[in-house]
Amino acid sequence: MEVLWMVPLLLIPLLMWSSSTFVFYFKKCFYVAWMMCLALMAIPLCILKSGGRDVENMRIIRSLVRHVKYLLGLRFEVSGWEHLQTEGPYVIISNHQSSLDVLGLMEILPDRCTMIAKKELIYAGTVGLICWLGGIVFINRKKTSDAKSVMAEAAKTMLDEQIRLWVFPEGTRNQRGDLLPFKKGAFHLAVQAQVPIIPVVFSSYSNFYLRKEKEFKSGTIRLKILPKIDTKGMTSDDVSSLSDKSFNVMRSAFLDISAPVPQSNGPSRH
Repeated sequence: MEVLWMVPLLLIPLLMWSSSTFVFYFKKCFYVAWMMCLALMAIPLCILKSGGRDVENMRIIRSLVRHVKYLLGLRFEVSGWEHLQTEGPYVIISNHQSSLDVLGLMEILPDRCTMIAKKELIYAGTVGLICWLGGIVFINRKKTSDAKSVMAEAAKTMLDEQIRLWVFPEGTRNQRGDLLPFKKGAFHLAVQAQVPIIPVVFSSYSNFYLRKEKEFKSGTIRLKILPKIDTKGMTSDDVSSLSDKSFNVMRSAFLDISAPVPQSNGPSRH
């Protein structure tokens, strides 16, 4: 009987070494399972700290999630930290490639910052519950009228409670090697609240994570925080030009930081 238990224990390292497809599914399953376990740990801590739904719970979530990158063989190189040293509310916008974006988000998440996410996430077991406790704003992407009313309410909440919101303006995951056209919600939100936009760009994951090819290797993600874009004095008429400006600076940064790093023969500093 003991021998039977040892078979999978011996098989896993062998498959990890010999099959990239096995590594892909193993890492994906481990990531989801471990995040659900962390959420289970965070739920009572959040309730004890804040008594329920509160953006301050994101501090607990952030501290619990930050080690996960090491377990998946990932690391982050962050530049532009100074651009997050902005007082008061603001809207962070970033590109969206996969659920791994959460790790980068937690790497730089400022205090009193939560996210806008698709409504379906609330049904994701313990993760859905911890998202709700963290004050995440849920929107129904299929109903434009619902999304607009949620954004209007979010703008009021931002100012009343002095919070920051993180939005993925592409609206869906995208691993095509470029950015998708931006939806306008994040820009309406920023203009309505008259708060700045801070663009954040994740480099392409294609050098370590390929969904179609079933590859998930170790890798480095470059994360660039760009200078804030002010919206003071803007109206709804300026939303399209604001969206275009944000798209252009983010696309330029994405292509720049996603370029292959030249190999150096000198000693590494990392």
